[in-house]
Amino acid sequence: MAQFRADPSPQKVDLGVGVYRDPSGDTPVLECVRRAEQLVLAAQSTKSYVAAAGREEYNSAVETLVLGPLHPARTMRRTRTAQTPGGCGALRVGAELIRAIAPTAVVHMSDPTWGNHAPLLGGCGLQLERYPYYDPAAHRLLFDSMLDRLERARAGDVVLVHASCHNPCGADLSLVQWRALAELLARKRLLPFIDLAYQGFGTDLEEDAAGLRLVTEALPEAMIAVSHSKNLGLYRERVGAIITVSENEARADAVQSHVLQIARSIYSMPPDHGAAIAARIFADPALSQLWLAELATMRDRIREMRALLAGQLRESTHGDSFDFIETQRGMFSLLGVPSSTVEALRTRHHIYMTADSRINLAGIMPHNVEYVAAAIAAQR
Repeated sequence: MAQFRADPSPQKVDLGVGVYRDPSGDTPVLECVRRAEQLVLAAQSTKSYVAAAGREEYNSAVETLVLGPLHPARTMRRTRTAQTPGGCGALRVGAELIRAIAPTAVVHMSDPTWGNHAPLLGGCGLQLERYPYYDPAAHRLLFDSMLDRLERARAGDVVLVHASCHNPCGADLSLVQWRALAELLARKRLLPFIDLAYQGFGTDLEEDAAGLRLVTEALPEAMIAVSHSKNLGLYRERVGAIITVSENEARADAVQSHVLQIARSIYSMPPDHGAAIAARIFADPALSQLWLAELATMRDRIREMRALLAGQLRESTHGDSFDFIETQRGMFSLLGVPSSTVEALRTRHHIYMTADSRINLAGIMPHNVEYVAAAIAAQR
């Protein structure tokens, strides 16, 4: 990021940033957020703490959004939700909960996975291992290899899974694969820890949570880390939650007690401003409809840039080796090129991406796509 800012080239392109960008290159404040924020501020009479678990109306709405209104775990009162400082806060609280109740458990993460997963979960002393997930050179899921590796996991181990819009590869499990994974998790008595950071950025709110709902209906226990940085654009407000699913109501209360003790030892109370905005949007039908429209605009822009870049690469390379970009979901894909090519794209063409060749499709614009495709073709 610092190198990009310091680069004086007028042709420079930032594909490494981890946030959404609109066609003008900005990360906008959504109109639904502006309106909700005005209502929140007008009604606010104090800046005192809300509660250790956060804002109750936010937590209830998040459960409904993520699990659906009729999820059996909810109707049986087996779910609990605590607001956290973003998805990162949820992941760390979940990691500390694992360490508290099962300190010898191994957390199995996908290879590849988001770069912050390892420090967030491993930083509290948990042992981490990787399972095969995606081959960046062949641009395909390694689902059979994934299951083979997880067959060797011990009962009580934890499996971290991306719910949708996998970061960094953009390749998601199908519902058939989610069912197979759920069967293995149940049979091996493994605990799913599902990271839901991009709900609504793939297909829509329902489809992006379908695999997660399938797993949490099939297993007695699960954890879900939720972020609203992307789908509400509330990046700096740090809005997230951890949802726990337990095998019965009494255990759900015990787990929530642990969660709140852990939260208090890390950050005491969660920030309220962003959660209050989100809760207002979720509760107001007009604001909810506006949000869904703005979310669709962001999602459609990313889809369009995927198609545009894939088509331009097809033309520039005279082949179909980058067609996978169009079929993947969410903001990210891996080009699958070596680090030397990533370096050449930066130094020769002023195109910036992470060292593993992850690109953010929201950094592609109609005015730069031809330049980016030609540069990639030139460095192949």
